Amino acid sequence: MTTTSRPARKPLTISISEEAADHIRVFAAKSGKPDKDLRVSVKGGGCSGLTYTLDLESAGEDDKTIEQHGLRLHVPKKSYVFLAGTVLEYSGGLNGKGFVFNNPNAKTTCGCGTSFSV
Repeated sequence: MTTTSRPARKPLTISISEEAADHIRVFAAKSGKPDKDLRVSVKGGGCSGLTYTLDLESAGEDDKTIEQHGLRLHVPKKSYVFLAGTVLEYSGGLNGKGFVFNNPNAKTTCGCGTSFSV
């Protein structure tokens, strides 16, 4: 009997690193919105076609909610297909501070990492 191996499947969730969650809580507190959650979505635009957006908001009617590190992420269903498998991280390195989207669906990205295409 032979077995065939299947290619690894992308995780069907979105993850957030503990460091990114900590920075979101700090940002929310400084913005006067400590009780709001993080809404992650994509919209058309940017030099590569789609742009990531981050907002401090409550859940929308069509959002998928993910809880991790004591933080709730809300993702609109229309955006979820482009973000499944993404890991949201925070970088404080020499290239600048900010959130980094490690998105396995992105075929190309712009130089600054804020837009992508699939």
